[in-house]
Amino acid sequence: MTVPERLIDAATRLFADKGYERVAVQEIVEHAGVTKGAMYHYFGSKDDLLHEIYGRLLRLQTEHLEKIASSTGPVTERLREAAIDVIVTSIEDFDAAKVFFRSMNHLSAEKQKEVRAERRRYHEKFRGLIEEGQRDGTFRDDVPADVATYYFFGSLHQLGTWYRPDGDIPAGRLAEHYADLLIHSLTAQSR
Repeated sequence: MTVPERLIDAATRLFADKGYERVAVQEIVEHAGVTKGAMYHYFGSKDDLLHEIYGRLLRLQTEHLEKIASSTGPVTERLREAAIDVIVTSIEDFDAAKVFFRSMNHLSAEKQKEVRAERRRYHEKFRGLIEEGQRDGTFRDDVPADVATYYFFGSLHQLGTWYRPDGDIPAGRLAEHYADLLIHSLTAQSR
């Protein structure tokens, strides 16, 4: 593992366990087994580490979503696959996801703006699948695509407060439940 990877790994674990604000740079470098000089060679600050934790997870999920969204096949299957993917990838790197969900306010204003823009692009691509299904009549159109998107991601962002990867529900099964709830809410007939 490279020095930057060791630093990111140590920071991710510590931020997830203790909270960003309770972790000192010295603790990160000790857990990574490097010097402060090595850390500052790769990252200008603790804020830069936090930004990279966000970036890694979001880049991975965006890459997956772009492949899913551009593939052929029924929109229902593509949306379901996208919903499953974002849950599974969040749980596979659960510490990073927990940090992602609860520490954004610790980023500098400039970095928060960058992360929000990246996340907005991801949500827009996800929402685009819902809109595609609404245009072709697969999904009901009386629920705004924005509402469905925010509802889904709002519930996803709460995983860090209750889900336990070593609990009764495996990641894949939980992802299927979430995806099914999303799809059923978009295909259920309105009253």
